[in-house]
Amino acid sequence: MLMALGMFVFETQTVPYQQIQRATEWRHASQSRVGDRPAYQYIGPGTDIITLTGTLLPEFTGGRLDLDDIREMADQGKAWPLVEGTGRQYGLWVITKVDETSSVLFRDGAAGKIEFTLSLEHVDDDRTDLLGDFTTSSLARLAGAYA
Repeated sequence: MLMALGMFVFETQTVPYQQIQRATEWRHASQSRVGDRPAYQYIGPGTDIITLTGTLLPEFTGGRLDLDDIREMADQGKAWPLVEGTGRQYGLWVITKVDETSSVLFRDGAAGKIEFTLSLEHVDDDRTDLLGDFTTSSLARLAGAYA
């Protein structure tokens, strides 16, 4: 397992990303001053964004259906716990964007290669009211089918 977002597990059979990028910001308000540089005051954390990128080869990895599962999670508008395969917990994250580019198309339109970018944004970890409902996702239904 590379990482898990809620019940969705990033691994070879689903969506193995090849790159993870994280950009964290902090907010500072400025006040203009006459004859001097602006005065700055730290006002708190800003956005924290993780971007996962990779290439799927549906004959060997996951494909469109796995990306659709991620879209279904995003459609809920909820936050999901993000945990790295090492056990590191990142907190609660919302899915803000999924980009998908299909190429090496077969006669039926199926993609032999899918490049993707997935953007996640960190939300307040204390906002458990934002937590996604694992029981209504297709992933939970699929897990129940194997139980």
